[in-house]
Amino acid sequence: MTTEILRYSAFTHHPDGGNRAGVVLDASALDEAAMLKTAAEVGYSETAFVTARDVERRRFEVRYFSPLAEVAFCGHATVALAVALAERLGPGEIVLDTPAGEIPVSTASDASGAVRATLTSVPTRSRPALPAELDGTLRALGWTSADLDPALPAHVAFGGNDHLVLAAASRARLADLDYDFDALAEIMRRYGWTTVDLVWRESAERFHARNPFPVGGVVEDPATGAAAAAFGGYLRELGLVTRPGTIAIRQGEDMGRTSELLIEVSPGDPRTRVTGQAVPVSGAAV
Repeated sequence: MTTEILRYSAFTHHPDGGNRAGVVLDASALDEAAMLKTAAEVGYSETAFVTARDVERRRFEVRYFSPLAEVAFCGHATVALAVALAERLGPGEIVLDTPAGEIPVSTASDASGAVRATLTSVPTRSRPALPAELDGTLRALGWTSADLDPALPAHVAFGGNDHLVLAAASRARLADLDYDFDALAEIMRRYGWTTVDLVWRESAERFHARNPFPVGGVVEDPATGAAAAAFGGYLRELGLVTRPGTIAIRQGEDMGRTSELLIEVSPGDPRTRVTGQAVPVSGAAV
């Protein structure tokens, strides 16, 4: 039996940018072991598997796997999957039933035919990081407290998965990322974090981000939609969102795969809307 695997790059308009994701539109015959094996063979940070589908209602059950483990939710693979579905079914509204909960996604195409997807996250939450969580992470990163922006305190934020949010005091600190892979992976497994979301604030409406992902077997994610959703909750919790607005997140630049993520955050809504484009890379069967 062969499994058709689509490959997309998400949060970019060009396949050389963004974060690549595998997409399997019919995984109904695959068990968990087969999906994990497929994700490992694809080798991207995540692959999305549609395990059940109701095309008439445009509703799909989805599971996400990194090369090492299943994850409850993945933003860039969700965008890739939504674009793949819109290209086959036509743009419009779809609903994804994920292990993290129900994820509505709106898709639309522009005059050139390019498809953009906007996912609405599950309700977000954010809490201050504990001293032990912060100290161990700083040691693994090779950072000190002086490298952090005191105006943006460390938090553990949730938008489908937990992410530790650390704000760098300078763009140079964010650019200089050389961490202890095994040590950070152990800390993340201990606390159940999917990525460490390292950010730098260029302005109130624009941030730069890097996301180490050693628990998934990946040094760094070039675009992390789940972390972007959680970051929206972080900004809301800190009171930095006083009215509905859009914030741009630039990620992947330091690793040569520039990505652009847009998040819509409202003080009265615990969810975050995350928007991005996705483009095909190639297709394959294994």
